[in-house]
Amino acid sequence: MREDGTLTAIDGAAMLRQVEAWSAINTGTANLAGLASQAAALAEAFAVLPGTVELVDPAPVTAIAADGSAFDKPHGQHLVVRVRPQANRRILLTGHMDTVFPADHAFQRLRWIDGETLNGPGVADMKGGIAVMLHALMAFEQTAGASALGYDVLINSDEETGSLASSALIAELAAGKLAALTYEPAALPDGTLAHERGGTGNYSITITGKSAHAGRNPHEGRNAIVAAADLILRLKALETPEITINPAKLEGGAANNVVPDHAVLRFNIRPRTVEAGAAFDHALSHLLIDIQTAHEVATHRHGGVTRPPKKVDAKAQKLFDLVRACGAELGEDIRWQASGGVCDGNNIAACGVPVVDTMGVRGGAIHSPDEYLIVPSLATRAALSARVIERLALGHLEQGTLS
Repeated sequence: MREDGTLTAIDGAAMLRQVEAWSAINTGTANLAGLASQAAALAEAFAVLPGTVELVDPAPVTAIAADGSAFDKPHGQHLVVRVRPQANRRILLTGHMDTVFPADHAFQRLRWIDGETLNGPGVADMKGGIAVMLHALMAFEQTAGASALGYDVLINSDEETGSLASSALIAELAAGKLAALTYEPAALPDGTLAHERGGTGNYSITITGKSAHAGRNPHEGRNAIVAAADLILRLKALETPEITINPAKLEGGAANNVVPDHAVLRFNIRPRTVEAGAAFDHALSHLLIDIQTAHEVATHRHGGVTRPPKKVDAKAQKLFDLVRACGAELGEDIRWQASGGVCDGNNIAACGVPVVDTMGVRGGAIHSPDEYLIVPSLATRAALSARVIERLALGHLEQGTLS
């Protein structure tokens, strides 16, 4: 990347110190104590910006236990920063503080792979991205045009489990925004961005049959496991090129001499289009009726599509083009490709707001003990974001001016 005023204003060493400190805090989505510590550290760090910082309680989330009962699933607080809320031109920046590694996971320590590569939980996904966001905003605030742009920052605590406790907050903050930047790590280690994304949905189907003795009167029982197995096969038969269906977990059963009267089937869908997701949901309703009739069982469904597919329309493409133009000014060749993964960018795009959702660090092997951060990308990606935000403040997106 070419040296310029934006890059030299970025303190890469300070960014690295923050990433190391933040990644030392376990923030698995269920680790409420760790998330509280992380939220406090982030609130202190983001207080350098000229706005308000608050911690927002999570929305209620209901989940289904293995016995089929519903329970309230706790989540951590979300960080919200508001800067110049009265500005006519406003954007949204989002990230997440949670990781996929629970408190009892073996992967807890940082390790240098080489002089430029750091291995550790969340270093790329996305403690590094949060540092990129913060330091980009700090650099932007030093520019002459900063007063022309307002922005909200959201760092949620539950992205890794679908943002169910923050989706309403995402929609609230996205409303009326000119554009959004989300700081997931780059789609490839070379900095390639994620472009269009498919969607995702999670379902839990509770099946209630009737128990009986497996030897004396099995014909009087209604086997919930058999009904669930039939459902699995019928679900897979609904797959098309526009949607994949992954039966992931089957819970239930009883002693070998008892006809099981209970089962919970959990599965995930990945629709490529909004229409495919809607068609599946409609087909599932009819399929459950068929299962009830064929096996004389009761069913209860929970869940649905949580992140709609993200298409890149003309407005969103202009934002991608702006990012590429800013990268070119800094000596970077910015590319993009479609992604099968999902993130909060899906939710933002569903609100009609243009979003580029992989503005974070370069790295790779996320969601595994091999996760790594390419350390020099902290400063270079922050410089890229600062340049993009500066151009947004100058109205380049509305004007169609890319440089």
